[in-house]
Amino acid sequence: MSRAPVTVATRSPDETRALGRAIGRRARPGAIIALYGDLGSGKTVFVQGMARGLGVPEDCYVTSPTYTLINEYPGRCPLYHVDLYRLAGGGDFEEIGLDDVLYGDGVAAVEWSERLDPDLLGDHLAVHIAAAGGSRREIRMSVHGPGAAILVKDLERSMKEQ
Repeated sequence: MSRAPVTVATRSPDETRALGRAIGRRARPGAIIALYGDLGSGKTVFVQGMARGLGVPEDCYVTSPTYTLINEYPGRCPLYHVDLYRLAGGGDFEEIGLDDVLYGDGVAAVEWSERLDPDLLGDHLAVHIAAAGGSRREIRMSVHGPGAAILVKDLERSMKEQ
């Protein structure tokens, strides 16, 4: 599925969360959101917003799963927040049950997705987050499959309506 990436600039963590929330509202079970960006770029902030969009209760604090590798949060469908930073690949991915997360009944938000073979991600939305000075972020989203295309089309439609 070929289409131009969508780029959104945010000026604060709250705006980054709001974009994540908008994605979460539109994400369907089985969606994969592949997150890319340097340490401190705002990947977890984005996932905090996704969690709220998926209906994860406010009392569930969303944190980076750097040491736990996968955090699961309850919502209208489960949110699996995955951090691959500390994994080497191959067998490590199998040991943590990554296939179950990627191809299960929830939404998977995967930080450090560049550590995966792109074929493993299948239909997914790639979200590249880059610091743009201070609290500003440039967030570039690219579609890799029909499910991700629908999600971005819905997002663009809602942004035009606002």
